[in-house]
Amino acid sequence: MIETGRLILRAPDEADRAAIAAMNADPRVAATLGSALTREESDAMVDRIRVHIGLHGWGFWAVERKADRAVIGLTGLLSMGEDLPPGPAVEIGWRLAFETWGGGYATEAARAALAWGFEHIRPPEIIAITARTNLRSQAVMRRIGMVPDPTRDFDHPKLAADHPLRPHVTFVAKAP
Repeated sequence: MIETGRLILRAPDEADRAAIAAMNADPRVAATLGSALTREESDAMVDRIRVHIGLHGWGFWAVERKADRAVIGLTGLLSMGEDLPPGPAVEIGWRLAFETWGGGYATEAARAALAWGFEHIRPPEIIAITARTNLRSQAVMRRIGMVPDPTRDFDHPKLAADHPLRPHVTFVAKAP
């Protein structure tokens, strides 16, 4: 568990599935990720997250707001395989409920996850990827100290050649 001023980052549990599914089904959130998820797809994602945490001891954590105990999203670290061009790598990412956007939660959670990753996993670097058009996520990356690495930008192989989110950028944070 990671605690910040306003948030708790922890493994998602069964009670979190509805909030995560609502976020994943929101077309405003999906617009930056490619597509909305059905409840079944969202539950399968939670299952994969829980398996990753079980295998590695870290992963994508539920973001719980302390003020009201609401789960407002997911933030954390993933082991990126070689199936994506920047991999293998430790990747940081976030996905928050639309209603929380602009409240600084993504930056707060990502900053804590990045620090935790360097302290506990100790990789030489942590990367983040997003669609070239996702300027909000790129702003979070910059705020947490990541820098663009254009030599590692790529077209996402899981998106169609004509998909507007296919061109991806890569940001990097080097170990302190």
